[in-house]
Amino acid sequence: MRSQIKKRSNLRDVANRSGVSVATVSRVLNTPNKVTTETRNRVEQAIADLKFVPSAAARAMNRGNSGIVAALLPTLDNAIYARVVNGLETRFRNDDLSLIVAQTGDAPDAELARARKMIDIGAEALVVVGVTHDAGLYELIERTQRPVVAISYYDESSSIPTVGYDNWEAASVAARHFADLGHRHVGVLHGPVAGNDRTQRRLNALDAQDFGIEFTFFEVEVSMAGGLDGIDWLQAGHPEITGALCFSDVIAHGALHRLNALQLRVPEEFSIMGIENLPGSEYTYPQLTSVRLNVERMGELSADAIISWLRTETRPASASLPVELVPRGSTAPIPSEPFA
Repeated sequence: MRSQIKKRSNLRDVANRSGVSVATVSRVLNTPNKVTTETRNRVEQAIADLKFVPSAAARAMNRGNSGIVAALLPTLDNAIYARVVNGLETRFRNDDLSLIVAQTGDAPDAELARARKMIDIGAEALVVVGVTHDAGLYELIERTQRPVVAISYYDESSSIPTVGYDNWEAASVAARHFADLGHRHVGVLHGPVAGNDRTQRRLNALDAQDFGIEFTFFEVEVSMAGGLDGIDWLQAGHPEITGALCFSDVIAHGALHRLNALQLRVPEEFSIMGIENLPGSEYTYPQLTSVRLNVERMGELSADAIISWLRTETRPASASLPVELVPRGSTAPIPSEPFA
């Protein structure tokens, strides 16, 4: 016979056992000085008899101070967000705050649903990615008055504080590098644009400025497989292209793998670079040129902003992190023969 799992006692069980109301049990747990000694002893005896363990989270929520911060991230299957979480956790751990991470898949409706759930379980503040969100999320923020910080995007005019880098400048730094090397036809391998203001901002930067380069854009999955697909697409129909700018180092890693498999020499025959400067990019073959985005520092500054906001009830200013070109062995001056 399968043994039954004994149900955990709750506040109502303690109240019934001691002959008082649930509210009185709550007062014994949270403000015992407001309850008579005789009532307090009766409730404490019931707690002992039932082996009731009060929920620290529930008690904190009753005080309006759960110590929980929720980060709503598109995915954790990307080193960037893992490093952001590390930066957040480093700061929150030192301030006795707990971090909960919810994945949204970059879907606005999923993000809104997760935000509601996080607030329902007592999250005192939220970290979101970018500034383009479902209108319902902004309504939720306004109604609940929760501190919210947006990462991976810098916009001092945003209705919520932003902590991130200038995506326009990140793309511009990469484009200028290609232009300085003499490249005039460059493929751009980028992730999905829909709902992603970071990618859109980078694309706008390339469209709006004259770098002396003709860009050819191709949307791919943000993965190594996406990089492989991008190179196959470029090889099939764009022999004039001499280099590829990947909006993610992950895409660039896949592209490098494909180029090596095709026995196309990088950078002698084709240049490639990424944006992010993931830790693994200095160990590719050849080492990947990239634009450094200090995402772990972004996580730390975001956490600092949240901590300050919770302590002082004062909205923090937006913060911009610098971007920096990290030239390595995957880019070189334009080859004498085009990509073919």
